[in-house]
Amino acid sequence: MMVYRSDRLLALATLLWLGSVPVFAADIAPHRALYSLSLASAKTAGGAGVVGASGGMVYAWGETCDGWTVQQRFRLRLEYAEQDNVEMSSTLVTWESKDGLRYRFNERRLKNGDLDEEIKGEAKLEGGGKGGVAEFTKPEATTLTLPEGTLFPTAHTLVLIARAQAGDNFVSRKVFDGAEVENSGQITAVIGPALKPEEGMKDGKLPKSALLERPSWRMRLAFFPADSKVEQPDYELGQRLLDNGVSQDMTIDYTDYVIHARLDDIEPLPRPSC
Repeated sequence: MMVYRSDRLLALATLLWLGSVPVFAADIAPHRALYSLSLASAKTAGGAGVVGASGGMVYAWGETCDGWTVQQRFRLRLEYAEQDNVEMSSTLVTWESKDGLRYRFNERRLKNGDLDEEIKGEAKLEGGGKGGVAEFTKPEATTLTLPEGTLFPTAHTLVLIARAQAGDNFVSRKVFDGAEVENSGQITAVIGPALKPEEGMKDGKLPKSALLERPSWRMRLAFFPADSKVEQPDYELGQRLLDNGVSQDMTIDYTDYVIHARLDDIEPLPRPSC
Protein backbone atom coordinates (compact mmCIF):
# COMPACT_ATOMS: atom_id res chain seq x y z
CA MET A 1 0.00 0.00 0.00
CA MET A 2 1.19 3.42 -0.86
CA VAL A 3 0.52 6.74 0.77
CA TYR A 4 0.51 10.22 -0.73
CA ARG A 5 0.68 13.04 1.81
CA SER A 6 -1.46 12.98 4.95
CA ASP A 7 -4.68 12.93 2.92
CA ARG A 8 -3.74 9.94 0.78
CA LEU A 9 -3.39 6.24 1.41
CA LEU A 10 -2.90 4.53 -1.88
CA ALA A 11 -3.53 1.01 -2.88
CA LEU A 12 -1.59 -2.16 -3.13
CA ALA A 13 -1.99 -4.43 -6.14
CA THR A 14 -1.41 -6.04 -9.31
CA LEU A 15 1.12 -7.31 -11.77
CA LEU A 16 4.69 -7.67 -12.81
CA TRP A 17 5.92 -6.90 -16.31
CA LEU A 18 8.71 -9.08 -17.68
CA GLY A 19 9.58 -7.57 -21.03
CA SER A 20 6.20 -7.14 -22.67
CA VAL A 21 4.51 -10.20 -21.14
CA PRO A 22 2.46 -9.82 -17.92
CA VAL A 23 3.36 -12.41 -15.28
CA PHE A 24 1.34 -12.85 -12.10
CA ALA A 25 3.78 -12.78 -9.21
CA ALA A 26 1.34 -13.59 -6.42
CA ASP A 27 -2.13 -14.84 -5.67
CA ILE A 28 -3.63 -11.46 -4.83
CA ALA A 29 -6.57 -11.63 -2.44
CA PRO A 30 -9.43 -9.15 -2.99
CA HIS A 31 -10.33 -7.77 0.42
CA ARG A 32 -11.88 -4.99 2.48
CA ALA A 33 -9.81 -3.64 5.38
CA LEU A 34 -10.45 -1.15 8.17
CA TYR A 35 -7.54 0.82 9.61
CA SER A 36 -7.42 3.23 12.55
CA LEU A 37 -5.04 6.20 12.29
CA SER A 38 -3.12 7.77 15.16
CA LEU A 39 -0.05 9.89 15.84
CA ALA A 40 3.02 7.68 16.27
CA SER A 41 5.50 10.52 16.93
CA ALA A 42 6.06 14.20 16.22
CA LYS A 43 8.88 16.71 16.20
CA THR A 44 7.88 19.99 17.81
CA ALA A 45 9.88 23.22 17.84
CA GLY A 46 9.11 25.38 20.85
CA GLY A 47 5.86 23.50 21.43
CA ALA A 48 4.57 24.13 17.89
CA GLY A 49 3.53 21.53 15.35
CA VAL A 50 1.29 18.48 15.37
CA VAL A 51 0.44 17.21 18.85
CA GLY A 52 -2.28 14.70 18.04
CA ALA A 53 -3.92 12.77 15.21
CA SER A 54 -6.88 10.45 14.86
CA GLY A 55 -8.96 8.98 12.09
CA GLY A 56 -9.66 5.94 10.02
CA MET A 57 -9.60 4.42 6.57
CA VAL A 58 -11.80 1.88 4.81
CA TYR A 59 -10.00 0.28 1.91
CA ALA A 60 -11.61 -2.15 -0.54
CA TRP A 61 -9.53 -3.84 -3.21
CA GLY A 62 -11.73 -5.70 -5.66
CA GLU A 63 -11.20 -7.82 -8.74
CA THR A 64 -13.08 -7.74 -12.05
CA CYS A 65 -12.55 -10.01 -15.05
CA ASP A 66 -10.22 -7.52 -16.70
CA GLY A 67 -8.86 -5.41 -13.86
CA TRP A 68 -8.50 -4.41 -10.23
CA THR A 69 -10.57 -1.79 -8.43
CA VAL A 70 -9.83 0.28 -5.35
CA GLN A 71 -12.43 2.11 -3.30
CA GLN A 72 -11.12 4.04 -0.34
CA ARG A 73 -12.64 6.38 2.24
CA PHE A 74 -10.19 8.24 4.40
CA ARG A 75 -10.48 10.68 7.30
CA LEU A 76 -7.71 12.24 9.41
CA ARG A 77 -7.91 14.91 12.11
CA LEU A 78 -4.67 16.71 12.93
CA GLU A 79 -4.34 18.61 16.22
CA TYR A 80 -1.86 21.48 16.47
CA ALA A 81 -0.34 23.17 19.48
CA GLU A 82 -0.58 26.73 18.19
CA GLN A 83 -3.21 26.72 15.44
CA ASP A 84 -6.67 25.39 14.71
CA ASN A 85 -7.15 21.70 14.20
CA VAL A 86 -7.53 20.45 10.62
CA GLU A 87 -9.74 17.61 9.41
CA MET A 88 -9.03 16.08 6.03
CA SER A 89 -11.04 13.44 4.22
CA SER A 90 -11.06 11.88 0.79
CA THR A 91 -12.93 9.42 -1.38
CA LEU A 92 -10.85 7.58 -3.95
CA VAL A 93 -11.96 5.23 -6.75
CA THR A 94 -9.51 3.67 -9.21
CA TRP A 95 -9.44 0.90 -11.82
CA GLU A 96 -6.33 -0.67 -13.31
CA SER A 97 -6.29 -3.26 -16.09
CA LYS A 98 -4.71 -6.61 -15.40
CA ASP A 99 -2.23 -6.12 -18.21
CA GLY A 100 -0.95 -3.03 -16.37
CA LEU A 101 -1.50 -0.71 -19.34
CA ARG A 102 -4.66 1.24 -18.45
CA TYR A 103 -5.53 3.19 -15.33
CA ARG A 104 -8.50 5.37 -14.30
CA PHE A 105 -8.57 7.53 -11.18
CA ASN A 106 -11.08 9.78 -9.44
CA GLU A 107 -10.52 11.41 -6.05
CA ARG A 108 -12.46 14.02 -4.10
CA ARG A 109 -10.73 15.68 -1.12
CA LEU A 110 -12.28 17.77 1.63
CA LYS A 111 -10.63 20.05 4.18
CA ASN A 112 -12.67 20.98 7.25
CA GLY A 113 -15.80 19.87 5.37
CA ASP A 114 -15.19 22.04 2.30
CA LEU A 115 -14.09 20.80 -1.11
CA ASP A 116 -10.33 21.19 -1.33
CA GLU A 117 -9.55 19.44 -4.60
CA GLU A 118 -11.01 17.00 -7.10
CA ILE A 119 -8.80 15.04 -9.49
CA LYS A 120 -10.06 12.82 -12.28
CA GLY A 121 -8.51 11.26 -15.35
CA GLU A 122 -7.09 8.22 -17.04
CA ALA A 123 -3.73 7.03 -18.31
CA LYS A 124 -2.47 4.51 -20.85
CA LEU A 125 0.91 2.92 -21.55
CA GLU A 126 2.02 1.81 -25.00
CA GLY A 127 3.31 -1.51 -23.69
CA GLY A 128 5.31 -3.17 -20.94
CA GLY A 129 8.29 -1.00 -20.03
CA LYS A 130 7.17 1.72 -22.44
CA GLY A 131 5.88 5.24 -21.87
CA GLY A 132 2.39 6.58 -22.38
CA VAL A 133 -0.04 9.42 -21.82
CA ALA A 134 -2.06 10.65 -18.82
CA GLU A 135 -5.11 12.82 -19.46
CA PHE A 136 -6.72 14.77 -16.61
CA THR A 137 -10.27 16.12 -16.88
CA LYS A 138 -10.25 17.66 -13.37
CA PRO A 139 -9.25 20.08 -11.94
CA GLU A 140 -8.76 21.11 -15.57
CA ALA A 141 -7.94 19.47 -18.89
CA THR A 142 -4.25 18.53 -18.86
CA THR A 143 -2.19 16.01 -20.82
CA LEU A 144 1.14 14.58 -19.62
CA THR A 145 3.60 12.35 -21.47
CA LEU A 146 4.62 9.49 -19.19
CA PRO A 147 8.26 8.34 -19.41
CA GLU A 148 9.44 4.84 -20.31
CA GLY A 149 9.37 2.38 -17.44
CA THR A 150 6.33 3.96 -15.74
CA LEU A 151 4.17 1.65 -13.64
CA PHE A 152 0.70 2.25 -12.25
CA PRO A 153 0.12 1.71 -8.49
CA THR A 154 -1.22 -1.84 -8.63
CA ALA A 155 1.50 -3.01 -11.00
CA HIS A 156 4.11 -1.43 -8.75
CA THR A 157 2.93 -3.32 -5.67
CA LEU A 158 3.14 -6.63 -7.45
CA VAL A 159 6.64 -5.80 -8.61
CA LEU A 160 7.51 -5.29 -4.94
CA ILE A 161 6.04 -8.67 -4.02
CA ALA A 162 7.83 -10.41 -6.89
CA ARG A 163 11.19 -8.86 -6.08
CA ALA A 164 10.73 -9.65 -2.37
CA GLN A 165 9.99 -13.29 -3.28
CA ALA A 166 13.16 -13.32 -5.37
CA GLY A 167 15.19 -12.16 -2.37
CA ASP A 168 15.98 -8.64 -3.60
CA ASN A 169 16.42 -5.98 -0.93
CA PHE A 170 16.23 -2.82 -3.07
CA VAL A 171 13.77 -1.79 -5.81
CA SER A 172 13.41 1.59 -7.57
CA ARG A 173 10.64 2.35 -10.08
CA LYS A 174 8.80 5.26 -11.71
CA VAL A 175 5.12 5.26 -10.65
CA PHE A 176 2.16 7.32 -11.84
CA ASP A 177 -0.93 7.39 -9.59
CA GLY A 178 -2.78 10.59 -10.49
CA ALA A 179 -2.60 11.96 -6.94
CA GLU A 180 -1.43 15.29 -8.32
CA VAL A 181 -1.37 16.88 -11.76
CA GLU A 182 2.24 15.89 -12.23
CA ASN A 183 4.28 13.19 -13.90
CA SER A 184 5.57 9.87 -12.59
CA GLY A 185 7.54 10.05 -9.37
CA GLN A 186 10.37 7.75 -8.29
CA ILE A 187 9.68 5.28 -5.48
CA THR A 188 12.59 3.44 -3.88
CA ALA A 189 11.98 0.48 -1.59
CA VAL A 190 14.23 -1.27 0.91
CA ILE A 191 12.95 -4.80 1.58
CA GLY A 192 13.70 -6.84 4.67
CA PRO A 193 14.00 -10.63 4.95
CA ALA A 194 10.94 -12.84 4.55
CA LEU A 195 8.87 -13.37 7.68
CA LYS A 196 6.87 -16.51 8.35
CA PRO A 197 3.11 -16.17 9.02
CA GLU A 198 3.54 -16.77 12.75
CA GLU A 199 6.13 -13.97 12.93
CA GLY A 200 3.74 -11.58 11.23
CA MET A 201 1.00 -12.33 13.73
CA LYS A 202 3.14 -11.06 16.64
CA ASP A 203 2.58 -7.39 15.77
CA GLY A 204 0.09 -6.46 18.49
CA LYS A 205 -3.57 -7.40 18.49
CA LEU A 206 -4.73 -8.34 15.00
CA PRO A 207 -8.09 -9.55 13.71
CA LYS A 208 -8.36 -13.29 13.15
CA SER A 209 -8.37 -13.98 9.43
CA ALA A 210 -6.85 -16.49 7.05
CA LEU A 211 -5.89 -13.47 4.92
CA LEU A 212 -3.19 -12.65 7.47
CA GLU A 213 -1.73 -16.15 7.71
CA ARG A 214 0.70 -15.49 4.89
CA PRO A 215 4.44 -14.83 4.45
CA SER A 216 5.39 -11.15 4.56
CA TRP A 217 8.21 -8.62 4.40
CA ARG A 218 8.92 -5.35 6.13
CA MET A 219 9.48 -2.61 3.57
CA ARG A 220 10.52 1.03 3.70
CA LEU A 221 9.45 3.09 0.69
CA ALA A 222 10.65 6.62 -0.12
CA PHE A 223 8.45 8.74 -2.41
CA PHE A 224 10.26 11.29 -4.57
CA PRO A 225 8.47 13.94 -6.70
CA ALA A 226 8.63 14.06 -10.49
CA ASP A 227 11.36 16.73 -10.29
CA SER A 228 14.54 14.66 -10.50
CA LYS A 229 16.60 17.46 -8.94
CA VAL A 230 14.98 16.93 -5.53
CA GLU A 231 17.24 14.80 -3.31
CA GLN A 232 14.92 14.31 -0.34
CA PRO A 233 11.66 12.30 -0.52
CA ASP A 234 8.31 13.92 0.08
CA TYR A 235 7.64 11.27 2.72
CA GLU A 236 8.41 7.64 3.58
CA LEU A 237 6.16 4.64 4.16
CA GLY A 238 6.97 1.68 6.38
CA GLN A 239 4.77 -1.39 6.05
CA ARG A 240 4.51 -5.13 6.49
CA LEU A 241 3.34 -6.36 3.10
CA LEU A 242 1.94 -9.87 2.75
CA ASP A 243 2.39 -11.98 -0.38
CA ASN A 244 -1.36 -11.73 -1.13
CA GLY A 245 -1.27 -7.91 -1.28
CA VAL A 246 -2.62 -7.20 2.21
CA SER A 247 -0.85 -4.47 4.16
CA GLN A 248 -0.86 -5.53 7.78
CA ASP A 249 0.70 -2.48 9.40
CA MET A 250 1.84 0.95 8.20
CA THR A 251 3.67 4.07 9.35
CA ILE A 252 3.75 7.23 7.21
CA ASP A 253 6.69 9.51 7.97
CA TYR A 254 6.24 13.17 6.96
CA THR A 255 9.49 14.17 8.73
CA ASP A 256 7.74 16.49 11.21
CA TYR A 257 5.29 13.81 12.30
CA VAL A 258 4.57 10.12 11.79
CA ILE A 259 1.10 8.57 11.34
CA HIS A 260 0.45 4.97 12.34
CA ALA A 261 -2.22 2.94 10.49
CA ARG A 262 -3.34 -0.11 12.49
CA LEU A 263 -5.32 -2.91 10.90
CA ASP A 264 -8.52 -3.37 12.93
CA ASP A 265 -10.65 -5.59 10.69
CA ILE A 266 -10.39 -7.41 7.37
CA GLU A 267 -12.67 -9.57 5.24
CA PRO A 268 -12.32 -11.28 1.84
CA LEU A 269 -14.19 -9.98 -1.19
CA PRO A 270 -15.62 -12.30 -3.86
CA ARG A 271 -13.72 -13.07 -7.04
CA PRO A 272 -15.45 -12.63 -10.40
CA SER A 273 -16.87 -15.59 -12.36
CA CYS A 274 -15.20 -15.07 -15.72
